[in-house]
Amino acid sequence: MASANSQNDIVIVGAGIIGLYVALALAQRGHGRSISVLAEYLPGDTAVAYTSPWAGCNFSAISGTDANAIRWDKAGYEFLRGIEATVGDKSFVKRTPSTEMWDDVVPHDKIKAMSEYLENFRIIPSEKLPKGVVFAVSFTTVTINAPKFMEYLHARLQNEYGVRFQRQKIDHIASAFTPSTRIVFNCTGNAARSLGGVEDPKCYPTRGQVVLVRAPSVKRNMMRHGLDHETYIIPRPGTSGHVILGGYMQKGNNDGSTYKSETESILERTRGLSKDLRAGQLEILATVAGMRPSREGGARIEREQRAVHGQQRALVHNYGAGGTGFQAGFGMALEAVQHVEDVLATLDTARTPARL
Repeated sequence: MASANSQNDIVIVGAGIIGLYVALALAQRGHGRSISVLAEYLPGDTAVAYTSPWAGCNFSAISGTDANAIRWDKAGYEFLRGIEATVGDKSFVKRTPSTEMWDDVVPHDKIKAMSEYLENFRIIPSEKLPKGVVFAVSFTTVTINAPKFMEYLHARLQNEYGVRFQRQKIDHIASAFTPSTRIVFNCTGNAARSLGGVEDPKCYPTRGQVVLVRAPSVKRNMMRHGLDHETYIIPRPGTSGHVILGGYMQKGNNDGSTYKSETESILERTRGLSKDLRAGQLEILATVAGMRPSREGGARIEREQRAVHGQQRALVHNYGAGGTGFQAGFGMALEAVQHVEDVLATLDTARTPARL
């Protein structure tokens, strides 16, 4: 039997993209009015410690090569394509042609798995590859306007599903449990390293610096996995020609400052990658840095039991996605929810039709 205060049956700690995806996965199953999201920052906010709004972001092969990453990516691609197809421009997700290149280690098994579901996938002939590139593919990716997509999910969760959001910073995961709480999802990203009751030493930030420019001539997503850098060009949907240029993958670096030398490197590398960027007008709008919530061994999706108010309650950890939260996060959310199927079956919540 559900508690008298069903709004506290399920608590999600964290309102980055991982927390929002978990809320959506639960809401689509009819549990929206049972959910409270507790977070220091909410969609629309900006802070160095609030990583998700700074993301590029797109769907690419930058994620891991393990079975989990491959499974989560496929679910995420299908979800994002469905959002784009059914919601359109209001979602700030857009199908976009993409070219992805490798200078050295090519994850052939991963690419083969992706080729089975990516739209318009093809291998680019070796004679057409730029100097230094050993392998390349093209396909239809999805590009995402990260801050606007988060605001879209936030509004939808509140208005369509009745999810409640509360601005609250907690110092210990036990604080997320009220007497009526049945499940807590820990979606705290980088904070999982220091959050009381979690304190995961495997967590670390991966710093990235990007440059936001206006370059209306750029319509194609491009990525080059170089020997020393990840270089990418990502058109941002729902804007007047805004493009994200990157970037850096600096493990263990939590410096939120930006540096002119890195901006110059990004501009040089991306101009070398795209003739459209070289030929068209380019206006620098902003330079920002963000800390991807990474974890040794990959993301943690795990259930444990906690004694709360004299009863055993479920705590599900879902963090450590690194730079793949937008593309893999919905698949991760589905898996996190599967860990508490038994508890969800006991909640007496009003059911609403599942939808994208």
